[in-house]
Amino acid sequence: MKRKVCFTVVLMSFFFMAFSQQPTSDQQSWHNNKYSMFIHFGVYSELGGVWNGKPNDNGYSEQIQARAGIFADVYEDIPSRFNPEKWNADSIVSLAKKAGMRSIVITSKHHDGFCMFKTATTRFNIVDATPFKRDVLKELSEACKRANMNLGFYFSLIDYTLHPSTSHNANPITADHHEYNKKQITELLTNYGQISEMWFDMGSLTVNQSREMYELVHRLQPNCLVSGRLGNDAYDFCVMGDNEYPDYKIDAPWQTPASIFNETWGYRSWQKRENLQGKIHEKLLSLIKVVSRGGNYLLNIGPKGDGTVVPYEAEVLTGIGNWLEKNGEAIYGTTANPFPEYFNWGEVTAKKNCLYLILSGTPQESLILKGISGKIKQVSLLNQPTVKFRTKADKENLTIVVPETLFQKDDFKVIKVEFAEGFKVKPENIFEGNNITLNLSNSLKHYSYSCIDYYNNFRSTVKQEWNFSKTGKQVIPVVYYTAGEIGKNIELSWNGTDELVKLQNGTEIHLDTSQIQWGQRFQYGSFQSSFEEVPEKVTSQINPATDWRNRSNLTWKETSDWKDGEVVSIESKPLQSWFVLQEISSETAQEQLVEISSGDGVIVWLNGENLVMHNNPRNSVLNSELVLLTLKPGKNQLLIKFYNRYGWKMEFNINKSVSQKIYRQELTPRNFSGLNNCSLKLHNPESVHETIRMNNVSIEL
Repeated sequence: MKRKVCFTVVLMSFFFMAFSQQPTSDQQSWHNNKYSMFIHFGVYSELGGVWNGKPNDNGYSEQIQARAGIFADVYEDIPSRFNPEKWNADSIVSLAKKAGMRSIVITSKHHDGFCMFKTATTRFNIVDATPFKRDVLKELSEACKRANMNLGFYFSLIDYTLHPSTSHNANPITADHHEYNKKQITELLTNYGQISEMWFDMGSLTVNQSREMYELVHRLQPNCLVSGRLGNDAYDFCVMGDNEYPDYKIDAPWQTPASIFNETWGYRSWQKRENLQGKIHEKLLSLIKVVSRGGNYLLNIGPKGDGTVVPYEAEVLTGIGNWLEKNGEAIYGTTANPFPEYFNWGEVTAKKNCLYLILSGTPQESLILKGISGKIKQVSLLNQPTVKFRTKADKENLTIVVPETLFQKDDFKVIKVEFAEGFKVKPENIFEGNNITLNLSNSLKHYSYSCIDYYNNFRSTVKQEWNFSKTGKQVIPVVYYTAGEIGKNIELSWNGTDELVKLQNGTEIHLDTSQIQWGQRFQYGSFQSSFEEVPEKVTSQINPATDWRNRSNLTWKETSDWKDGEVVSIESKPLQSWFVLQEISSETAQEQLVEISSGDGVIVWLNGENLVMHNNPRNSVLNSELVLLTLKPGKNQLLIKFYNRYGWKMEFNINKSVSQKIYRQELTPRNFSGLNNCSLKLHNPESVHETIRMNNVSIEL
């Protein structure tokens, strides 16, 4: 069925996106800190990335046991010479404060299983197995308490002393290993005072294991936050990949962990440490970028085996701290850039009645802020109120005139824009017209970060939002959906008034698909990847004869023997992916339903637009769902990624021979006038990070 839509899109800026779920006070306090110290310190620090007299450049230095192939019994002897006698917890805390950091997260145990604390679970710890005989975590916790510094613990969920090492470090956790981890977590959250966060890493837990660990942490310390890498969406804040900087805003609290050098986190004696000012500039830019997108920045140091901090790393932190001492107001306690665009002249943060324009980019003579309104009180250089700037304002734009000499590479200046009574940024897209359709394609998407494990995570859509203009009259909104959504409860918010809708008892509408022809089908794979990874950029039209040739020995191959509706079964290894490209011709713009069955995860694009992205329950097979395709006249391309995270067989199915009907359900009549807002999300989802999967749902006004 073809449903005509008539609207005008007016490009404007959008309101600042607050969290989809209101953060707790602990989450808000953590979020306001913005900048923290990460410490990778362990028995591996003694080796400094060197084994048998040779630098080991095969992976991170803190993983040298696995990367250099060191036998377990040989590695177990290394603590006998690990004596970090120059370790000084107060000096570490002092450096963090000087750097402008608001908390410290230290490795309590890394993948090698060596514990930097006294534990009853194993002798393989710094008190019992080394000549040092001191509890590093105890000393650091006491130093943090003296300095009023928050302390968190990194904890590796995998442990080479309990299972063989693997290249990916995302091993399943046995029941015995899980109980062992719980005992150590209990010690950490019982013996070291108040802990601000438990920073879990790696492993691949079951849903029950993640939930048990999450509940254990909050039972022992209710105010302690849990990091995203615990997996299975059981956490308090999202964690990006190592040194990953998202180019989108995330509604939930989130963090980027970063190292001074991307090559390692633990101490590496042979690391080239050059261009100090360039490194300060690089990491300060990263901090500003993360904060301007609403995140927190966790920057790592790797102390030497003797316990001292590498001078180069200390100077990098001090350099960032010098800038924060002058400009910290633009970082701490701020919210994300409220505009829909990012600026090549720099970054933007916000707080109460203020905007902070950080001049970290390309010099320009004027800064143009579109769609902003509010009475301006003052525009001046941060902490120098006498240095003011000329402005030009109209109904929708604010222009600030600045001298290009204000842009300084080694000292980013900040312009503070103060408003008398707050400011507003107008919505980005305003739909106008008598007949308006709100759907996935034209929505403003609110994101979180759903994580099953390190290799099975993705940017999840947790809410969709629209803005529209209507003359003052009553409208009966109509929601359309498929059989796949029947029985689901959704929350619609109309100008702040909530409406709970159960999708049921809709009127059937049959789709005429007689003018649709399915053409050639191609497959590409397999290759090892994480869930979201694609070999090349997904475009509206992929040429199977020439595109995606960068991976060796992989090309698109026609699959004439794959029949519609038949299950395809392929031998596969864990962490492997396959792509299927289906060509579809349509004489007119129309819709068609297709059933797609997948294993551990699936991503669907139509003509380059992402429609579906989600993972499935662990080790599941043939999870079926309906996908509504809105086809354009002429040639269309349906692209599907099937992801195998855990098993040894990939099974999937594409079936167009399904009942071609959708459902129409009228909602509560409403009066709209002027500018209006509507949002859609799931009612009581199992997790606030869960993707809503409302790609088939649309609303007509």
